[in-house]
Amino acid sequence: MRALKSKASCQNLGETAIGEALSARLLSETDLLRLKAIARLHARGLPPGIGWMDLLQEAILRMLQGSRRKPPDLPIVAFLAGVMRSIRSEHWRRAQREADAQAWLAAESGPSVEPEERLAAVQALAAIDRLFAHDPQALQIIAGLGEGLTAERIREVYCMSKTDYDSTRKRMRRALLREGLAWRRP
Repeated sequence: MRALKSKASCQNLGETAIGEALSARLLSETDLLRLKAIARLHARGLPPGIGWMDLLQEAILRMLQGSRRKPPDLPIVAFLAGVMRSIRSEHWRRAQREADAQAWLAAESGPSVEPEERLAAVQALAAIDRLFAHDPQALQIIAGLGEGLTAERIREVYCMSKTDYDSTRKRMRRALLREGLAWRRP
């Protein structure tokens, strides 16, 4: 996640985000106390290094940056609680995919696979997950490919047009090449 990548930058961005929200009168002190309690609940069981303050800061930052838009009739505490729940779910899904990838690699790989190769594969899968975390169509294509679906079946399951599917695949290919994660067969 953007704001959770570096602890120092997260701290600075998060404190700025909370300050901006308070100064813009989006949050009262009471709202902030409620949100802290909710963040503590949502942060239980998150991966090490991600605390309740990180969760709260990321939720406020997403709201201020506009990546999460608050419906006008929804109270801000309820909205931010939902954003924090969503962020927590992202972490759980990512952790589950990484665990599934490790389990799959362990099951598929025989004694011929070196631990370094296995680690590199898991790291590559985690990097791909981070790269496309905010691209729902790319995640749908990855999920479909992971299940062994054909392009036609992926488009059918996820209600994608051929143009959307092809555009997303090209966008994914360019992003993978840019990050050095694509490879070519010899």
